[in-house]
Amino acid sequence: MHLIIPYAASHAFMDPAAWIGLQLPHLHTLLNLSQRQYALKDNEDVPLHMPHERLLAKALGWAQDNAALPWAAWHSAQQGHPSTAPQAWMTPCHWQVGMDQVVLLDPASLFLSDDESQQLLQAMQAFLQEDGLQVTWHSALAWHAQGDMLAEMPTASLDRVIGQNVKPWMPDSPSARHAARPLQRLQSEMQMLLYNHPVNDAREARRQHTVNAFWLHGAGTLSAGSGAPAQPVTLSDALRTSALRGDLQAWQQAWKQLDATAVADLLEHFKVTGQATLSLCSEHAAHTYEAAPATWQKRITRLFHNTTPAAVLAALITP
Repeated sequence: MHLIIPYAASHAFMDPAAWIGLQLPHLHTLLNLSQRQYALKDNEDVPLHMPHERLLAKALGWAQDNAALPWAAWHSAQQGHPSTAPQAWMTPCHWQVGMDQVVLLDPASLFLSDDESQQLLQAMQAFLQEDGLQVTWHSALAWHAQGDMLAEMPTASLDRVIGQNVKPWMPDSPSARHAARPLQRLQSEMQMLLYNHPVNDAREARRQHTVNAFWLHGAGTLSAGSGAPAQPVTLSDALRTSALRGDLQAWQQAWKQLDATAVADLLEHFKVTGQATLSLCSEHAAHTYEAAPATWQKRITRLFHNTTPAAVLAALITP
């Protein structure tokens, strides 16, 4: 059993006080039954995908490079609709235009309703179909796209781009440039089409951010027969929202809840089976721990080397 925890530590909370005093008893116990087996850290050329996404891809046996990770196609397969057709997620969002950059705001902060989202997608359908994209509504912030142009589209993950200048993250590899041109045109067409759309007029009247763009992510083709992990793997998003919002109090509370549920379940699994894997992630690093029954020498060593959650979490954001 493998538990992956994104935003276990976050660069939004650099002050050590963020985790000192944070009581996580099940995590504490599990760490002292474990040894770190694998460390992942971003280099200067920050990858398109977050550490937790790359860990999940590794668990699924996917190639570990900076190419597309086909999360949309994988989701379809998990829902009982496997296909080798190129697919992607489209998330409606707001690009905030500044003097020298365009920043993607967290789409969740739009509080976009299902009805608003469906109206916006309907307005875009003719343009999408013109470029061979079949797009269906999945949820307010997730439209499912399918089409040949998505086959070689190494798109940056949504979490990687939230709060960042979008330009460095637009598809720009030699293999992607041909497919990226219609994508860029679609972005421009959407901005013009939705500028005076009734949904945005109503949002402006309520002083809410308008929807003026979309972000394409999770693009690519799922190879036939892929996606069977060697052991059951779970990725928890319990800490994501509070970390992206920089809400320390909510993040701490979410951590306590996570410790009492998913981490406690992993610890119980270890007690029953003698095996457990835990991956703790920040925005630019991930550490994977393997729990195993301790020999008497290891038990003695642990008496003098007590591993604390604070030290482990701090290591995830240490330069």
